[in-house]
Amino acid sequence: MKRIKLIVAYEGTNYNGWQVQPNGITIEGVLNGCLTALCGEPVAVIGASRTDSGVHSLGNVAVFDTRCKIPPEKIAYALNQRLPQDIVIQDSREVPPDFHPRRCESRKTYEYKILNRRFPSPLARRDTYFCYRKINLEHMQQAAQYLVGEHDFKSFCSIHTQAETTIRTIYELTVAKEKDLITIHVCGNGFLYNMVRILAGTLVQVGIGEKKPEDMPFILAACDRAAAGPTAPAHGLTMVGIAFGKI
Repeated sequence: MKRIKLIVAYEGTNYNGWQVQPNGITIEGVLNGCLTALCGEPVAVIGASRTDSGVHSLGNVAVFDTRCKIPPEKIAYALNQRLPQDIVIQDSREVPPDFHPRRCESRKTYEYKILNRRFPSPLARRDTYFCYRKINLEHMQQAAQYLVGEHDFKSFCSIHTQAETTIRTIYELTVAKEKDLITIHVCGNGFLYNMVRILAGTLVQVGIGEKKPEDMPFILAACDRAAAGPTAPAHGLTMVGIAFGKI
Protein backbone atom coordinates (compact mmCIF):
# COMPACT_ATOMS: atom_id res chain seq x y z
CA MET A 1 0.00 0.00 0.00
CA LYS A 2 1.32 3.46 -0.89
CA ARG A 3 0.00 6.98 -0.39
CA ILE A 4 -0.18 9.23 -3.45
CA LYS A 5 -0.39 13.01 -3.34
CA LEU A 6 -2.23 14.84 -6.14
CA ILE A 7 -2.17 18.51 -7.08
CA VAL A 8 -5.66 19.17 -8.41
CA ALA A 9 -6.74 22.12 -10.57
CA TYR A 10 -10.37 22.64 -11.46
CA GLU A 11 -12.88 25.10 -12.80
CA GLY A 12 -15.58 24.82 -10.18
CA THR A 13 -18.57 26.24 -12.04
CA ASN A 14 -20.25 22.90 -12.72
CA TYR A 15 -19.64 21.34 -9.29
CA ASN A 16 -21.27 21.45 -5.87
CA GLY A 17 -17.93 22.11 -4.26
CA TRP A 18 -15.21 19.66 -3.27
CA GLN A 19 -16.80 17.38 -0.70
CA VAL A 20 -19.00 14.44 -1.66
CA GLN A 21 -22.68 15.19 -1.10
CA PRO A 22 -25.86 13.09 -1.39
CA ASN A 23 -27.12 15.25 -4.26
CA GLY A 24 -24.97 16.91 -6.90
CA ILE A 25 -21.66 16.33 -8.61
CA THR A 26 -18.52 17.23 -6.62
CA ILE A 27 -14.79 17.32 -7.33
CA GLU A 28 -14.12 14.68 -4.68
CA GLY A 29 -16.82 12.42 -6.09
CA VAL A 30 -15.47 12.61 -9.63
CA LEU A 31 -11.92 11.91 -8.44
CA ASN A 32 -13.07 8.92 -6.40
CA GLY A 33 -14.93 7.44 -9.34
CA CYS A 34 -12.10 7.91 -11.84
CA LEU A 35 -9.42 6.64 -9.45
CA THR A 36 -11.49 3.59 -8.54
CA ALA A 37 -11.79 2.72 -12.23
CA LEU A 38 -8.11 3.42 -12.89
CA CYS A 39 -6.74 1.49 -9.91
CA GLY A 40 -9.24 -1.37 -9.98
CA GLU A 41 -10.02 -0.99 -6.27
CA PRO A 42 -12.18 1.31 -4.12
CA VAL A 43 -10.47 4.69 -3.70
CA ALA A 44 -11.47 7.63 -1.51
CA VAL A 45 -9.32 10.77 -1.62
CA ILE A 46 -8.63 13.06 1.33
CA GLY A 47 -8.62 16.72 0.31
CA ALA A 48 -6.70 19.54 1.93
CA SER A 49 -9.39 22.15 1.35
CA ARG A 50 -13.13 21.62 0.97
CA THR A 51 -13.81 24.44 -1.45
CA ASP A 52 -17.40 25.65 -1.83
CA SER A 53 -19.71 25.25 -4.79
CA GLY A 54 -18.46 27.36 -7.71
CA VAL A 55 -14.97 27.99 -6.27
CA HIS A 56 -11.99 27.23 -8.51
CA SER A 57 -8.52 25.84 -7.84
CA LEU A 58 -5.06 25.96 -9.36
CA GLY A 59 -3.53 23.72 -6.71
CA ASN A 60 -5.74 21.96 -4.21
CA VAL A 61 -4.11 18.90 -2.66
CA ALA A 62 -5.52 15.41 -2.19
CA VAL A 63 -4.06 12.08 -1.12
CA PHE A 64 -5.23 8.49 -1.51
CA ASP A 65 -3.97 5.03 -0.63
CA THR A 66 -3.62 2.35 -3.29
CA ARG A 67 -2.01 -0.93 -4.25
CA CYS A 68 -2.03 0.15 -7.89
CA LYS A 69 1.17 -0.74 -9.75
CA ILE A 70 1.16 2.41 -11.90
CA PRO A 71 4.27 4.48 -11.03
CA PRO A 72 3.18 7.40 -8.81
CA GLU A 73 4.48 10.06 -11.20
CA LYS A 74 2.51 8.47 -14.06
CA ILE A 75 -0.83 8.49 -12.26
CA ALA A 76 -1.43 12.13 -13.19
CA TYR A 77 -1.17 11.29 -16.90
CA ALA A 78 -3.40 8.23 -16.62
CA LEU A 79 -5.99 9.95 -14.45
CA ASN A 80 -6.24 12.99 -16.73
CA GLN A 81 -7.30 10.66 -19.55
CA ARG A 82 -10.40 9.79 -17.51
CA LEU A 83 -11.25 13.13 -15.93
CA PRO A 84 -13.52 15.78 -17.50
CA GLN A 85 -11.77 18.77 -19.05
CA ASP A 86 -12.56 21.06 -16.12
CA ILE A 87 -10.56 18.91 -13.66
CA VAL A 88 -6.84 18.41 -14.37
CA ILE A 89 -4.20 16.77 -12.17
CA GLN A 90 -1.06 18.91 -12.19
CA ASP A 91 1.24 16.47 -10.39
CA SER A 92 1.23 13.07 -8.69
CA ARG A 93 3.88 11.61 -6.40
CA GLU A 94 4.31 9.21 -3.50
CA VAL A 95 4.42 10.65 0.02
CA PRO A 96 4.97 9.08 3.46
CA PRO A 97 2.00 6.98 4.63
CA ASP A 98 1.34 9.31 7.58
CA PHE A 99 1.11 12.48 5.47
CA HIS A 100 -2.37 13.98 5.93
CA PRO A 101 -3.10 17.23 4.05
CA ARG A 102 -5.45 18.59 6.74
CA ARG A 103 -3.24 17.77 9.72
CA CYS A 104 0.10 19.12 8.51
CA GLU A 105 1.39 22.62 9.07
CA SER A 106 0.63 24.51 5.89
CA ARG A 107 0.15 27.86 4.20
CA LYS A 108 -2.88 28.23 1.97
CA THR A 109 -3.09 30.90 -0.70
CA TYR A 110 -6.25 32.21 -2.33
CA GLU A 111 -7.04 34.95 -4.83
CA TYR A 112 -10.30 36.80 -5.27
CA LYS A 113 -10.73 38.62 -8.59
CA ILE A 114 -12.98 41.60 -9.21
CA LEU A 115 -13.67 43.02 -12.67
CA ASN A 116 -14.17 46.73 -12.08
CA ARG A 117 -15.45 48.41 -15.22
CA ARG A 118 -18.57 49.88 -16.79
CA PHE A 119 -19.85 46.64 -18.31
CA PRO A 120 -19.11 42.97 -17.61
CA SER A 121 -16.98 40.81 -19.89
CA PRO A 122 -18.51 37.53 -21.10
CA LEU A 123 -15.04 35.98 -21.09
CA ALA A 124 -14.56 36.70 -17.39
CA ARG A 125 -18.00 35.70 -16.13
CA ARG A 126 -16.89 32.35 -14.65
CA ASP A 127 -13.89 33.41 -12.56
CA THR A 128 -14.30 37.09 -11.66
CA TYR A 129 -16.87 39.07 -9.71
CA PHE A 130 -18.17 42.05 -11.69
CA CYS A 131 -18.53 45.41 -9.93
CA TYR A 132 -19.49 48.51 -11.92
CA ARG A 133 -19.17 50.95 -9.01
CA LYS A 134 -16.02 53.03 -8.66
CA ILE A 135 -13.58 51.34 -6.29
CA ASN A 136 -10.94 53.17 -4.26
CA LEU A 137 -7.99 50.78 -4.43
CA GLU A 138 -5.92 52.68 -1.85
CA HIS A 139 -8.68 52.38 0.75
CA MET A 140 -8.92 48.62 0.15
CA GLN A 141 -5.15 48.32 0.57
CA GLN A 142 -5.25 50.28 3.83
CA ALA A 143 -8.08 48.12 5.19
CA ALA A 144 -6.31 44.91 4.24
CA GLN A 145 -3.31 45.69 6.44
CA TYR A 146 -5.46 45.70 9.58
CA LEU A 147 -6.27 42.03 8.92
CA VAL A 148 -2.67 40.78 8.64
CA GLY A 149 -1.44 38.78 11.64
CA GLU A 150 -3.11 36.52 14.18
CA HIS A 151 -6.68 37.52 14.99
CA ASP A 152 -10.02 36.09 16.01
CA PHE A 153 -11.83 36.09 12.66
CA LYS A 154 -15.25 35.18 14.02
CA SER A 155 -16.72 38.26 12.32
CA PHE A 156 -15.38 36.96 9.01
CA CYS A 157 -16.80 33.45 9.01
CA SER A 158 -20.18 31.91 8.38
CA ILE A 159 -22.41 31.44 11.41
CA HIS A 160 -22.60 27.78 10.36
CA THR A 161 -18.90 27.14 10.95
CA GLN A 162 -18.02 24.04 12.97
CA ALA A 163 -14.45 25.10 13.72
CA GLU A 164 -13.19 24.57 17.27
CA THR A 165 -11.50 27.98 17.21
CA THR A 166 -11.95 31.04 15.01
CA ILE A 167 -8.39 32.29 15.55
CA ARG A 168 -6.33 32.27 12.37
CA THR A 169 -3.13 33.89 11.09
CA ILE A 170 -2.95 35.82 7.83
CA TYR A 171 0.64 36.10 6.65
CA GLU A 172 -0.03 38.25 3.61
CA LEU A 173 -3.02 40.18 2.29
CA THR A 174 -2.56 42.44 -0.72
CA VAL A 175 -4.87 44.23 -3.12
CA ALA A 176 -3.54 45.05 -6.58
CA LYS A 177 -5.02 46.33 -9.81
CA GLU A 178 -3.98 45.72 -13.42
CA LYS A 179 -6.10 47.61 -15.93
CA ASP A 180 -9.68 46.85 -14.81
CA LEU A 181 -8.92 43.69 -12.80
CA ILE A 182 -8.53 43.92 -9.02
CA THR A 183 -6.93 40.92 -7.31
CA ILE A 184 -7.11 40.25 -3.57
CA HIS A 185 -4.26 37.89 -2.68
CA VAL A 186 -4.35 36.26 0.75
CA CYS A 187 -2.07 33.70 2.38
CA GLY A 188 -2.72 32.20 5.80
CA ASN A 189 -2.35 29.15 8.01
CA GLY A 190 -5.98 28.22 7.42
CA PHE A 191 -9.33 29.77 6.66
CA LEU A 192 -12.76 29.48 8.23
CA TYR A 193 -15.94 28.63 6.35
CA ASN A 194 -16.54 31.44 3.80
CA MET A 195 -13.75 33.51 5.42
CA VAL A 196 -11.99 34.60 2.22
CA ARG A 197 -15.26 35.48 0.51
CA ILE A 198 -16.36 37.56 3.51
CA LEU A 199 -12.96 39.28 3.60
CA ALA A 200 -13.41 40.08 -0.08
CA GLY A 201 -16.96 41.33 0.38
CA THR A 202 -15.89 43.56 3.26
CA LEU A 203 -12.93 44.99 1.34
CA VAL A 204 -15.22 45.76 -1.61
CA GLN A 205 -17.50 47.65 0.77
CA VAL A 206 -14.48 49.70 1.84
CA GLY A 207 -13.55 50.26 -1.80
CA ILE A 208 -16.98 51.64 -2.72
CA GLY A 209 -17.17 53.79 0.42
CA GLU A 210 -19.73 51.87 2.47
CA LYS A 211 -17.11 51.15 5.13
CA LYS A 212 -13.87 52.90 6.11
CA PRO A 213 -10.40 51.29 6.34
CA GLU A 214 -10.24 52.18 10.03
CA ASP A 215 -13.44 50.18 10.65
CA MET A 216 -11.48 46.92 10.37
CA PRO A 217 -10.21 46.74 13.99
CA PHE A 218 -13.75 47.26 15.29
CA ILE A 219 -15.13 44.59 12.97
CA LEU A 220 -12.51 42.13 14.23
CA ALA A 221 -13.17 43.04 17.86
CA ALA A 222 -16.94 42.62 17.47
CA CYS A 223 -16.62 38.85 16.85
CA ASP A 224 -20.00 39.16 15.15
CA ARG A 225 -20.73 38.09 11.58
CA ALA A 226 -23.18 40.99 11.23
CA ALA A 227 -20.35 43.50 11.69
CA ALA A 228 -18.53 42.49 8.49
CA GLY A 229 -19.57 42.87 4.88
CA PRO A 230 -21.43 40.48 2.58
CA THR A 231 -20.12 37.13 1.39
CA ALA A 232 -18.70 37.78 -2.07
CA PRO A 233 -19.88 35.41 -4.84
CA ALA A 234 -18.06 32.08 -5.04
CA HIS A 235 -17.07 32.30 -8.70
CA GLY A 236 -14.54 35.07 -8.04
CA LEU A 237 -12.50 32.87 -5.71
CA THR A 238 -9.60 30.61 -6.70
CA MET A 239 -7.39 28.49 -4.47
CA VAL A 240 -3.89 29.22 -5.75
CA GLY A 241 -2.05 26.53 -3.81
CA ILE A 242 -0.91 25.01 -0.53
CA ALA A 243 2.63 24.86 0.82
CA PHE A 244 3.39 22.20 3.44
CA GLY A 245 6.10 22.37 6.06
CA LYS A 246 7.41 18.82 5.55
CA ILE A 247 6.51 17.88 1.97
